[in-house]
Amino acid sequence: MELRADFARREVVRPGGEAWRPSPIAGTERYMLDRIGKEGAHETSKVRYAAGARLSAHTHGGGEEFLVLAGSFHDDAGDYPDGTYVRNPIGTAHAPWAGPDGAVLFVKLHQFTAADTQRVVIDTCTARWRQGLVPGLSVLPLHEHGPEHVALVRWAPSTRFMPHQHGGGEEILVLDGVFEDEHGTYPKGSWLRSPHLSAHNPFTGPDGALIYVKTGHLAAPARTDRQIARQTTSGVESS
Repeated sequence: MELRADFARREVVRPGGEAWRPSPIAGTERYMLDRIGKEGAHETSKVRYAAGARLSAHTHGGGEEFLVLAGSFHDDAGDYPDGTYVRNPIGTAHAPWAGPDGAVLFVKLHQFTAADTQRVVIDTCTARWRQGLVPGLSVLPLHEHGPEHVALVRWAPSTRFMPHQHGGGEEILVLDGVFEDEHGTYPKGSWLRSPHLSAHNPFTGPDGALIYVKTGHLAAPARTDRQIARQTTSGVESS
């Protein structure tokens, strides 16, 4: 399966732009944002777990990154309430389950480099935020490895950032409020993926915004076997 698999294209999915699809795992549904390959391959999605849903033990061959958007998620290593950010490197394994109210996660699978071996667990509700690059911005760094930077960025109402270019691309999930730029308006739940060397001039209106943002990870996306076969037969940008 290939969904938004051309990483040289700008992609936007606003609320309602995709449907929730049943997962092969009982009690789970996925709202897919991008995917390259079969189950267990490169995928970005929101995943919704019914109360008490359990997953069988599995190993993350390409790593797992997730942010708990609602409810709670658990495994033998810990408990992850709403607002928890987790990175499980390549080769880690677990048998997780959802809490009594279920869970909704933003999940990125099979997108780690082999050298990125740090496990990360951050409670974003209690962590210390930093002043951003312009008044009205505050930043919570989540992870940094090589050119890749991940953070939450809180925008006060009526904040404007300078025009800038994304070396290595940029990916955004709007967690609250309304995020805007010259290309459009992105309410809570919107997902944006902007390619290497894309540019914009972002701002917020009266609602402000809270966003997850990842930069630097799209400069040279991995090709799928099919694409190869066709050929061969915070320094975070606070945007």
